[in-house]
Amino acid sequence: MAELIRMPKMSDTMTEGVIAEWHKKVGDKVKSGDVLAEVETDKATMDLEAYEEGTLLYIGVEKGSSVPVDGVLAVIGADGEDYKALLSGSSGGSQDVSTAEPVKPASTGGSAPANGTALAPSGNANKAEVATTLPDKEVVSAAPAQNVNASVIRMPKMSDTMTEGTLVTWHKKEGDTVKAGDVLAEVETDKATMDLEAYEEGTLLYIGVKEGSVVAVDEIIAVVGEKGANFKVLVDGNGSHGAPATNGTAQPANNGQSGSETAKQNPQTEVPANAATDLSYAGEVGDGIGESGQAEQSNGRVKASPLAKRIAEEKGISLTQVHGTGPEGRIVKSDVESFVPQQKPAAQPAPAQSAIQPAPSAPPQATAPVTQAAATADRFTGGDYEDIPVSQMRKTIARRLGESMFSAPHFYLTMEINMDKAMELRGTVNAVSPVKISFNDFVLKACALALKQHPNVNASWLGDKIRRYKYVNIGVAVAVDEGLLVPVVRNADQKTLSTISGEVKDLAGKAKDKKLQPKDWEGSTFSISNLGMFGIDEFTAIINPPDACILAVGAIKQSVKFEGDTAKPTNVMKVTLSCDHRAVDGATGAAFLQTVKELLENPMRMLV
Repeated sequence: MAELIRMPKMSDTMTEGVIAEWHKKVGDKVKSGDVLAEVETDKATMDLEAYEEGTLLYIGVEKGSSVPVDGVLAVIGADGEDYKALLSGSSGGSQDVSTAEPVKPASTGGSAPANGTALAPSGNANKAEVATTLPDKEVVSAAPAQNVNASVIRMPKMSDTMTEGTLVTWHKKEGDTVKAGDVLAEVETDKATMDLEAYEEGTLLYIGVKEGSVVAVDEIIAVVGEKGANFKVLVDGNGSHGAPATNGTAQPANNGQSGSETAKQNPQTEVPANAATDLSYAGEVGDGIGESGQAEQSNGRVKASPLAKRIAEEKGISLTQVHGTGPEGRIVKSDVESFVPQQKPAAQPAPAQSAIQPAPSAPPQATAPVTQAAATADRFTGGDYEDIPVSQMRKTIARRLGESMFSAPHFYLTMEINMDKAMELRGTVNAVSPVKISFNDFVLKACALALKQHPNVNASWLGDKIRRYKYVNIGVAVAVDEGLLVPVVRNADQKTLSTISGEVKDLAGKAKDKKLQPKDWEGSTFSISNLGMFGIDEFTAIINPPDACILAVGAIKQSVKFEGDTAKPTNVMKVTLSCDHRAVDGATGAAFLQTVKELLENPMRMLV
């Protein structure tokens, strides 16, 4: 079934975004994780990723256009699928489905239809990439289905790396009056715990996620609107209903009526708070849930969240066997993690002439290795152990650094730097500085100045181009209890050592207290990781995407240098530069390191 792609909320202050660039055109095949477009927000220009697989059927927004949060951008579905009803509300409402014409291949060169006005192409867009007509303005916006005076609250994308969030605490309950700016809940992301604010006024009609639940980005978590509004059509997918299930029937509510009828008669009090996971609420006839409960559509596609799909693929689980408990029977993460393959009952004895037919009693091969591995682990455990749930931060560290290590060809350059003069100057500077200057501050300043001299290192690999930045934003790795955060010192080349030191201390404190905001960690062009304070002589760091390089800094160690035949003590620090060979070559990285070495061995140059 075709899916609408809406403008996501990419920061806690974002109300609209501008399409800076489309990376896909109508007719292109799209996979989960593909970058569809670049979106300029109030904080940064960020990638808009696809969370569904299929064909890009429709683009409704030109490059350079501003779109409100939750406004329709595009449609992804099966090749040749009719998506017009989806743009019209997909509920049999009053909208005329003819307002959105299907996208035609570029080769047809067809003219714009008579009932609409063609959009003027802009940038790389052409008539095949942008639909020749748009639906009515109220259709393209996030207007509720069937004129319901309510709006859904979805899990926002609070950082550029966030794929899901944990709802820590609800600050409102069903029935409470909500004003714009009120804090509805606290959400734990991969970077910090942040407030989820309301952007609509009204009554909190529905809470679909329990505290402690993990929710994928853009999934429905609540509904705010006019008291008594029939919000169920929003939770059920804008009022859309597929073909009736052949064998499935609606689960009865406590009063003997269907969940649908109960919600319509008394939507405020009868709908359970866990409706997103309650089959009496989400499993009615027409939701596309078959006899076994899986969210399989008429075209054979299984409706599941991107995270659930990825986990199922990793575990070798067939989604057609998983019972979906999300809205419209959508399969979510918890469904896959709790899935236990069931053996089918043995076949009844067959007549003699059909004895050669095998009995379908064996479980699916795809799930056998998973079950066998779990059984093996339990059988050979040598003693007590503890399974620790993985935090959102740790999941993101595993995913992003795994992608970096296995997609970016790393190479490493190590150099020794004499730190005698830097140690001497540090004592002099700290005597007059309002804040204590660390050796890491010296390294950060030296790297910032060196990046201005070597712009090829201050870059990112973007697949079909290399982006060289004209500003220097340096990410500083900070260890926290749950993992690692990389807050950013912006325009570091223009700042004094004392300013850099103050910012790094402030950002490190926010990181440890989980108070960092997206603006604090977004936009780095180069990163530094320092383990010298732990006595580590040298190490190699994994590149922090989208940066092309990261510098690993070791401890300052006493060594011996020879002046003629005379041995003298000296202080040496080893640094290792990890480079993405797609964007940075060996000679380029070596020249950058040489400049860093010269600045640190003659640090007075950084002060004038």
